[in-house]
Amino acid sequence: MNESQKTFVVDTNVLIHSPDSLLSFRDVEIVLPLWVLEELDNLKTYSDQRGKSARDAIRFLDTYARKGNLNEGVKMENGSMLRVSLELPCDLPEGIDLGKTDNRIILCAYGIQKKGKRVFFVSKDINARVKAVALGIKAVDYEKQKVDITTLYQGCRETDASESTLREIAVRGEIEWKEKLAPNEFVVLRDKTQGKGIITRYHPGTATLTAIEPQLGAVSGISSLNDRQRIAFELLLDDSVPLVTLVGKAGTGKTLLAIAAGLRKVFDEKKYTRMLVSRPVVPVGKDIGYLPGEKQAKMSNWMQPLFDNLEYILSVHKRTNIKSMDQLLKDKLIEVEALSFIRGRSLPNLYIIIDEAQNLTPHEIKTIVSRAGEGTKVVLTGDPYQIDNMYLDANSNGLSYLVESFKGQKLFGHVTMQKSERSELAELAASLL
Repeated sequence: MNESQKTFVVDTNVLIHSPDSLLSFRDVEIVLPLWVLEELDNLKTYSDQRGKSARDAIRFLDTYARKGNLNEGVKMENGSMLRVSLELPCDLPEGIDLGKTDNRIILCAYGIQKKGKRVFFVSKDINARVKAVALGIKAVDYEKQKVDITTLYQGCRETDASESTLREIAVRGEIEWKEKLAPNEFVVLRDKTQGKGIITRYHPGTATLTAIEPQLGAVSGISSLNDRQRIAFELLLDDSVPLVTLVGKAGTGKTLLAIAAGLRKVFDEKKYTRMLVSRPVVPVGKDIGYLPGEKQAKMSNWMQPLFDNLEYILSVHKRTNIKSMDQLLKDKLIEVEALSFIRGRSLPNLYIIIDEAQNLTPHEIKTIVSRAGEGTKVVLTGDPYQIDNMYLDANSNGLSYLVESFKGQKLFGHVTMQKSERSELAELAASLL
């Protein structure tokens, strides 16, 4: 291999983030330290998404192990050479604890660089990258599935409108719009003087903006309190838009609106057979399986925010045929499930809500959305700035990635929620803390 060619030493977490990530490195040398394989072997028994990703990565590597000797290097379809290395440098830096697997992986990159190669250490772990840099190794994040959160698609824009434009849309219900927008994108046309707005929806086929009713009325007892909540309801209740994302900080009403719309669709309109709600388990241990008790008992703490929203809606919107949330769960009209139990299922004719979706990787998001069967609607909510997964950030999480990837698709709708409606204190906390 030419010494001027780049060598990428890949950390375990990159393969967990995306099992086929090695295909992204073209015409380079890719080195997997042996300890990466050991970590994958340890993770493969986990029942959560990490376990599935580890198993997928192992199967991916096995296809190349069958083609040649990974110790010497196997040519990949993308022009790269893949090899597994167990070498450590002879002159170990002082103070390095070899008992830590992360250190052995970094030292493998260090040893290869000592031989004169242009080495890049690729890891989703910020601390591991800092360690590598401290040893003089160039360290980079895996960025193929990253987006720029500062320019994330909003799904809605506001613009000043002339008095004649507002009068025309009030009379005709629509106006021509020269600027090309995304399908299901909304524009709030505001009066320059009074600040009042008309909410409109863009239609690519006719290149027009169509006004929507400013007040929809209560949906399962919940009313929209601002323009973007009204837009959210418009998308949530539209059966022609099977994939909806709601992004926003705490208190903006993302989960409450999604559940309220789901209840109407399931119980009033009978459009879907039942509603399935879930959120990622970001565990301290392996997953909820290590907790004692039945599955429902194990999940209760993780799912409590969803239960809180359900109980609130049922308290403000009494139904003669529904006595309690427990009855809904018992009759399986609403199913609360951990994401790890959804994987592998076929999910037709459901209204699915995935809360806290910012804690999912792009690979996990793909796994979930691809489970949607015929007649199913999927709603994902979350705040990209509040992430509990140590290997994700506002730019690399699955929710942000999905918003940018699906932008422009007619089956997709999105709105970024901005105003907290909980209380003045909650609004201040969400902004300052």
